[in-house]
Amino acid sequence: MKRIGVLTSGGDAPGMNAAIRAVTRTALYKGMEVVGIRRGYNGLINGDVFDMNVRSVSSIIQRGGTLLFTARCPEFKTEEGLQKAVHACKEMGIEGLAVIGGDGSYRGAGDLSARGIPCIGIPGTIDNDISSTDYTIGYDTAMNTVMQLVDKLRDTAHSHDRCSVVEVMGRHAGYIALNTAIACGATEVLCPERDYNLDDVVAKMLRTRETGKQNFIIIVAEGIGKSEEIAKYIEEKTGIESRATILGHVQRGGSPTVRDRVLASQMGYYAVNLLEQGIGNRVIGIRGDKLVDYDIHEALKMKKPFEDALYDISGIINI
Repeated sequence: MKRIGVLTSGGDAPGMNAAIRAVTRTALYKGMEVVGIRRGYNGLINGDVFDMNVRSVSSIIQRGGTLLFTARCPEFKTEEGLQKAVHACKEMGIEGLAVIGGDGSYRGAGDLSARGIPCIGIPGTIDNDISSTDYTIGYDTAMNTVMQLVDKLRDTAHSHDRCSVVEVMGRHAGYIALNTAIACGATEVLCPERDYNLDDVVAKMLRTRETGKQNFIIIVAEGIGKSEEIAKYIEEKTGIESRATILGHVQRGGSPTVRDRVLASQMGYYAVNLLEQGIGNRVIGIRGDKLVDYDIHEALKMKKPFEDALYDISGIINI
């Protein structure tokens, strides 16, 4: 390939810029031209693009968000929209794409690959809910952000003998919730993957209070929600002042961790190597610290197991 494009799609994640940087500089090193596509598939359809050089990606590896911006594109889900994207690629001489995003982005990459534009998917999402990889770009940074914020909340919960019900991101996945619950010593964690009973949560809090504990942290995944209702129920049943805090989009931002920067760089480099060989319809993942790639449609059918052992550990040691 002589000319490739790179875009980010779906929710932003810290480390996306590191991936853009790696794709760009690896491609340039190999003698390819690189086109930056702004605002995802929407930018591809509408020609919101620019030629990139080595300096286009200077001083971005430490920045959160995405240099290329991101946006939803309902039109891209239609055949007409797909054909517009194919036509745009051919018109601009784009022979392949590196697509950084989540499952929805992968579906688009698969659709384009089937229409003659080879695409490589790079997993960028804070939720870590892509089944074809152990780990996604942005996940580590998001967890560290949550940990730091919950540590601050614990200070005030301790001062007021209070219970803090903290809602973290994870619409369909409880990985952020579970891991930060372990890291922060939360009394309980509520995840979409496990059934829960608030009376059991209340009973555990009351048992724990008998041992001398006076303040509590309850981590709730976004997929569970109802944090305000949960806090109210806990206060009514225990008499412990309870407050709900929804951390929201602050979890998406911030300077990426070393782990996210390095993994994003590895994956961006790997993606260009595949495109150089004319390979498309693949997504990159990491399994047991080794980079791998899968057929996009195979990857989308995979199921990711929940961390049951970690969940059990949390229940035992967080008291």
